[in-house]
Amino acid sequence: METERKKQLQRAFKMAPTYYGVIQIENQTNHKIFIDVVPNLHNRWQFYQLNLNKDFYRNTPLQADWNEQGAANFTYSVLFKEDTANVLNMRATLKALKNKWLHKLTPFDDRGYNRRPRDWEQTEND
Repeated sequence: METERKKQLQRAFKMAPTYYGVIQIENQTNHKIFIDVVPNLHNRWQFYQLNLNKDFYRNTPLQADWNEQGAANFTYSVLFKEDTANVLNMRATLKALKNKWLHKLTPFDDRGYNRRPRDWEQTEND
């Protein structure tokens, strides 16, 4: 009976919708934010925590603040979420989505941990 239950759970997991989206990690001390887009939101916060706790994350300023201030000073939120079933080209979709949110929140310099993309165009809101 146990193996049948396990198989049912595996089928249910495979049939569950997958979501892509935009995430934000915010430093509650200095209110700097980090914006990223992910093709699968499932367990993404655990991914970031694991890498940051092991001093293995590629964003040096974020990693330095995490090490200095501790995990308790950071919050994680999903800013946008959509079902992946509706996407034909995930790479292009994520690139456009990240560009949109970077322009909207401008998480650069003293406002955040993101680096300006090479093709960044200044707007009146910057």
